[in-house]
Amino acid sequence: MATDTISMMEKKVTLSWLLAFYGDMLTENQREMARLHWEEDFSLAEIASQFSVSRQSVHDTVNRTEKQLTALEEKLGLLGRFQKMEAGLRACQAELSQVRATEESAGHLAEARRWIDELLNQEEA
Repeated sequence: MATDTISMMEKKVTLSWLLAFYGDMLTENQREMARLHWEEDFSLAEIASQFSVSRQSVHDTVNRTEKQLTALEEKLGLLGRFQKMEAGLRACQAELSQVRATEESAGHLAEARRWIDELLNQEEA
């Protein structure tokens, strides 16, 4: 049961990331219903009440949205590329932390670290 909970949480995290990357390609209702369900953990009934529609309508919308986002990622691969770049930057950061600067290289090393930190922290801004 615990692995089911983890896999459901992982799925919601992935869908939230897909929503962040491709949400502008959805209708406003799709985007908001999906956000409420995946990111705010609203039940389908709570969302249905908020939108004055049936629970089944919300279920259909959320499922259709999931399929659309998955299809967009399969075609465009933006999230996958982002994750690879982030992993690469973290690997560079880890490798740079092992480098000891000389008097000559200290400025370059500090600048490289600053750039990597800035790129990794961009999403938080």
